Amino acid sequence: MTKQEIIKIAKKKKVAFVRLWFTDVLGFLKSFDMPVEELHHALNDGMGFDGSSIEGFSRIEESDMVVKPDISTFRIMPWTQEEGTVARMFCDVVEPNGKPFEGDPRYVLKRNLKEAKKLGYTFNVGPELEYFYFRNAGGTEILDNGGYFDLTPMDIGQDLRRKTVLALEKMGIDVEYWHHEVASSQHEIDLRYNEALLMADNVMTYRMVVKEVAMQQNMYATFMPKPVYGINGSGMHTHMSLFKGKKNAFFDKNDKNHLSETAKYFLAGLLKHATEICSVCCQWVNSYKRLVPGYEAPVYVSWACRNRSALLRIPMYKPGKEMATRIELRNPDPACNPYLAFSVMLAAGLEGIKKKYKLPKQVTNNVYSMTEKERKDLGIASLPDDLYDAIRITEQSPLVRKALGDKVFEYFIRNKKDEWDDYKKQVTKHELDRYLAIL
Repeated sequence: MTKQEIIKIAKKKKVAFVRLWFTDVLGFLKSFDMPVEELHHALNDGMGFDGSSIEGFSRIEESDMVVKPDISTFRIMPWTQEEGTVARMFCDVVEPNGKPFEGDPRYVLKRNLKEAKKLGYTFNVGPELEYFYFRNAGGTEILDNGGYFDLTPMDIGQDLRRKTVLALEKMGIDVEYWHHEVASSQHEIDLRYNEALLMADNVMTYRMVVKEVAMQQNMYATFMPKPVYGINGSGMHTHMSLFKGKKNAFFDKNDKNHLSETAKYFLAGLLKHATEICSVCCQWVNSYKRLVPGYEAPVYVSWACRNRSALLRIPMYKPGKEMATRIELRNPDPACNPYLAFSVMLAAGLEGIKKKYKLPKQVTNNVYSMTEKERKDLGIASLPDDLYDAIRITEQSPLVRKALGDKVFEYFIRNKKDEWDDYKKQVTKHELDRYLAIL
């Protein structure tokens, strides 16, 4: 669409306000609104704002920033008609001279996609975001006792999922399917596979819509990785593939696992750099309370075709479905910054292709049931135990620094160290319950 077509559509749909969206380095959605009469100005010149107020953006002496709306992301927000129809547009952040701002996560992903394009590839992803519904934001009171794929009478979550899917589809986001997840009050809506930049935008929209629909029904939705002790946490298993034109570069009909050499190199890259990129895919203190044995979350760095205890899985090939050949990374969680997470996934895979990493043998046995010695003998490493361990490894990674760029990398490391430092000083309820009466 052209700028003029966008303005015509806004007039036809009786849009009253336009909401400009962008994200900070941590993946929090930022926004400001304007009357639709200002749309032509925003499309032509962008809209200025104070970047020093945004996490990780700029120092106060470099505070002037501009957001430039991406016209391809113009969408009507379906729940806003009563107060005046609102449309939203994702924006790229630029400096006043028009140069892309290196601290913009959307620009970070664009830059990494350009690296893939130089090699002739487009990068497609399909994330599976899990989340919980609770009675309100003040606690973790569950709404049901359902399990995986359960359908129960008067299922509040089922109604919320359906309303959410309808809202997503009205915003042009394709949904494949949705269902109850393993834990009580846990749910999943799967978005249809798409190009990585569009998918990162869709993930940000998805999280907003899930929360908005829940709030309208006086409920609360959270993408916190591990909100409840003793039950499964929420993951964001991410399926990915490279395409050359309309051909899936991961497929090889002559290979026993139907994986091309390109796919094997990409897979080997993800394996080799898995611990380095972990802090970006699992970026919160709480993320590592999900990554423990016993709750279906991956802990050990291995790959397999059907083994769900592996970090990286190759979904089963179905005849005639060559386009669906893909690699699934299972440790990311739904609270990450998708622009940065997709960037480091791609960077790790491309490094494997460029340097032709050798793919280790797949692990077909249950990794969780192995002894430490058995895992060591097979060369199976572990993911970081906590955020501090993860960020210490990332800090030494030239690959992650290059993928994120110096500005985002240094801010991200500094912020995560501060988060860990604050966390380790806390006195938790668990400590009081366990020790206060006996020590």
